[in-house]
Amino acid sequence: MTRPSRDLFTDGGDTGRLMAELDWADTPLGPVADWPQSLRAAVRMVLSSRYPMLLLWGDRFSQLYNDAYAALIGDKHPAALGNDVRVTLAEGWDVLGPLVHQAMATGVASWVPALRLLLERAGYREEAHFSVSHAPARDDDGRTVGVLTVCSDVTQQVVGERRLRLLRDLSLRGDGRTVDVDATCARLIDAIGGHPLDVPFAAIYLRDGSVLRRIACVGGEPGHPTVPGALPDAVELADSGAGVRAWGLPDAARGRPTEVAGLADRLPLPAGPWGDPVRTALALPLPSAAEDEPLGVLLAGVSPNRRLDEAYRSFYQLLAQQVSMAVRNAREYELERRRAESLAELDRVKTDFFTNVSHEFRTPLTLMLGPLADALNDSAAPLAPVQRERVDTAWRNATRLLTLVNSLLTFSSLEAGRARSEARPVDLAALTAELAGVFRAAVERAGLALEVDCPPLPRPVPVDPVNWERIVTNLLSNALKYTFIGRIRVTVDADDDEVRLTVADSGIGIADHDLPKLFERFRRVQGARSRSHEGTGIGLALVQELARLEGGEVRVTSRVGVGTTFTVALPWATSRPTAMTGPAPNGQQGVAAHAAVQDALSWLTDPTGGVAEPAAVSGPETDELAGARILVADDNSDMRAYLSRLLTGQGWRVRSVTDGQQALDAIHREPPDLVLTDVMMPVLGGFDLVRRLRADEATRALPVLVLSARAGEAASVVGLNLGADDYLVKPFAAAELIARVRAAIRRAHAHRGPVGGPVSAPPVGAAAVVPAPAPAATVPAADPAAAGGLNDGPSVVSEADRAGLDGTVDVRWAYPSAPTSASAMRRDVRRVLDDLNVDPDVLEDLLLAASEAMNNAVEHAQRPSRPEVRVRLRVGDGLVRISVRDFGTWRDRRPAMDRGRGALLMNAYGDVRMISTGEGTTVTIERRLDAPA
Repeated sequence: MTRPSRDLFTDGGDTGRLMAELDWADTPLGPVADWPQSLRAAVRMVLSSRYPMLLLWGDRFSQLYNDAYAALIGDKHPAALGNDVRVTLAEGWDVLGPLVHQAMATGVASWVPALRLLLERAGYREEAHFSVSHAPARDDDGRTVGVLTVCSDVTQQVVGERRLRLLRDLSLRGDGRTVDVDATCARLIDAIGGHPLDVPFAAIYLRDGSVLRRIACVGGEPGHPTVPGALPDAVELADSGAGVRAWGLPDAARGRPTEVAGLADRLPLPAGPWGDPVRTALALPLPSAAEDEPLGVLLAGVSPNRRLDEAYRSFYQLLAQQVSMAVRNAREYELERRRAESLAELDRVKTDFFTNVSHEFRTPLTLMLGPLADALNDSAAPLAPVQRERVDTAWRNATRLLTLVNSLLTFSSLEAGRARSEARPVDLAALTAELAGVFRAAVERAGLALEVDCPPLPRPVPVDPVNWERIVTNLLSNALKYTFIGRIRVTVDADDDEVRLTVADSGIGIADHDLPKLFERFRRVQGARSRSHEGTGIGLALVQELARLEGGEVRVTSRVGVGTTFTVALPWATSRPTAMTGPAPNGQQGVAAHAAVQDALSWLTDPTGGVAEPAAVSGPETDELAGARILVADDNSDMRAYLSRLLTGQGWRVRSVTDGQQALDAIHREPPDLVLTDVMMPVLGGFDLVRRLRADEATRALPVLVLSARAGEAASVVGLNLGADDYLVKPFAAAELIARVRAAIRRAHAHRGPVGGPVSAPPVGAAAVVPAPAPAATVPAADPAAAGGLNDGPSVVSEADRAGLDGTVDVRWAYPSAPTSASAMRRDVRRVLDDLNVDPDVLEDLLLAASEAMNNAVEHAQRPSRPEVRVRLRVGDGLVRISVRDFGTWRDRRPAMDRGRGALLMNAYGDVRMISTGEGTTVTIERRLDAPA
């Protein structure tokens, strides 16, 4: 009988061997030899299965199970073999008992997914979840004498899904609906409070200087003061007392996660499914951009019914990261909101300033325009021709200044919401035709055709005639400015719904990507060809705002190279019964149109060709500069005329052109002794003209004096760095201009010979040539100057000095330590790399990284020994290396100034090295020309 008994448990694994060794005679089941065949068959089935199975047999519910089930009950195995399940699983029998009795009573199997069960299988009261099936077990006579249980442990799945729901809820609550940090923390804590099984209590502490302040907390029954009363409201980080450290907050605030034990006495909080006391919590740092200074601490309780294993700790880390991200976003939103409020306030102050200044300008302008007009119209004491020309120039430009002041005043009123439309019934077709006719002389002088088609409308249109004049004149001025051949057509028509003004031209057109931003204030289409670079940049924005004020809208269509059509539509429905009657106020109507025409005439090329011979009475007979040739480039005709008058009065021959390209052509035809150029010009600006002159061997030594209305050290440094010999800011004194022109010509004269001689030799005072350095690979990286690529040397190099003997390119620049230097650096680097046909994507990446390095050098350098930043660009062997060096000690940037973008951007677009010494900091960015972005 012994052998068959042991054969029953063969191949049953470890549990089968234990069952074979067990004295079953001492159990309610009796000796194995007496077991019925049905029980033997059931045992064989259980032991042969790898799925967790439990067989309960007899009225004492004796347990027989396999290895897989033994693993589920943990410490209860092997004592459970043959014993009553009601004893083994006593803590969970209130849940299991009804299911077992139901299966035995009904003979019907049951299945329950994710059954929550209390187990003490690992030394604590554990929350476990099982998918379990109970099926009746029958004896040889067919009677139900037991239950066959098949189960699987789904605890990790159930708990994991529950924790994921909490993390999802946190992401939803911290999605930026609130920009207030305290409100965001309250929303986050509310989300955590909805999941007490995993987080029995929680509190968010944020750093406020050297103090951690509790912002929000949750735990226990709603309204119960246990958690708020037990947790500290604030913690001094420097306090080393035991009471402060007991919660682990100071350590966590320094970046060290801390496990807090022994909470049962300090915080009597029942938790978990069965109300067991919380014994442990975690104090977790909330990560910030500064790794060594978290923005706060999340203090979270640990469930008493789950082991604090690696999965549980990982969940808490994710929880802290979610909270940190939401709080950081809220802080950023709050900063952005404050910044937006500050900008709005600044915009309001700026608008008030423009309004006040514009009003203040009117008084001196009145006192200028009145006497000037009186002098021009005084028949009793007529002006001499020379004086009349001077006074007429002053009157025209004072009128132009008044127009600019009026435009600014109107625009500021529109922005502030103070503008009003003094609408009155107007014959809109006749008014439009009259305004267009004012432009006819200017349009025809430009070689264009003006077509006006304004048939009578069925009835008057209520509109403010002054506003309508500004709309028409701005559109016509814009058309004339950007149209070089063809025609400008002005039409007025109407249908049952609206009245339409259409201004169409055959000009350069506008690209599709520029159309959406066309009506933004101060918006200019970059690189667009125009007759003049002058203007405020608010003309089209003013048209749109005035059209809206009159109840209409502006529409635009355009094709590059074909032309542009603007349509101003005024719906008949906007007709206002309260429209005023009578003529427009005296002195207003027509002023804007005539001023715009005078402005437009100044753009047009001089019909004489722009050559002015020396005046009959020139400088002293012994003046060695007599007969010097001066080339003047300026897009304003009055400025060209004024400069020609000044310079010819010195006995010099002057040629005038309207842009940089015409200047280049004139220089190649007849080299002058000096170029006097404006900066802001159409086609080719003054700085670009200087670049091209310095890049050409034939004109490298030609003296260039730059005139500009762009005041400030940064603008002059840019011009001088490009190779200009001098830089003079408008307005200037005539005597100063003459003195600077003489000095520049004399320097060139001293170097190359008499006036009118060749211009091939370098002029005195021009930038020295930088010799090509050794190849980059031979420079030791340990030397900061070598690693940065900068040492003492000239700040400007010419185009021809880029190529070294080994075929590499090595260029250096020096810029003032000012925020505007980044843009100048970008232009210089782009110019060099464009000439080398560097891939556009690589070029943009390098420019972005170099800009960040330049900004860092300007903002971080403290007490610099030299107020400059030096940049070196080297290209060779398929590698681009840009080095940026400052001359100050390093100073960390405030978080509000840099949210961690700079280092990320530089590293994203190249390999970055930084060397910092007591003499300065050098940042080197390297990028292979064939490297992907």
